[in-house]
Amino acid sequence: MATIFTKIINGEIPCYKIAEDADFFAFLDINPNAVGHTLCIPKKEVDKLTDLDEATYTGLMAFSRKVSLALEKTVDCKRVGMTVIGLEVPHVHVHLIPLNDMKDATFQKKENLTKEEFETIAAKISEAL
Repeated sequence: MATIFTKIINGEIPCYKIAEDADFFAFLDINPNAVGHTLCIPKKEVDKLTDLDEATYTGLMAFSRKVSLALEKTVDCKRVGMTVIGLEVPHVHVHLIPLNDMKDATFQKKENLTKEEFETIAAKISEAL
């Protein structure tokens, strides 16, 4: 059965897309720790980061770096943090989280954004790529 992320990639579930290429996809987290919190995923459905083949692993890191640089240009933050946890969805995903405080990285503090706010930030990050 396809994961929710595969359904997002296939357009079965809407998202606030940031970027996409042949192998990877980036979109805003709908339950963000901070404004601009983005998920980067391989299109190949693999559960754990360490189960990715080396080319996909390094490709995901390069894609995530590119998205992170765009985040830094568009979101007011001290830095963009990166984490891979993978317990919520069995599909590898890199969290890119704009950080101003350590609380932004704890997954305990959440932002509530309107549809318009999500659309605006997604467009700004995409334009910065």
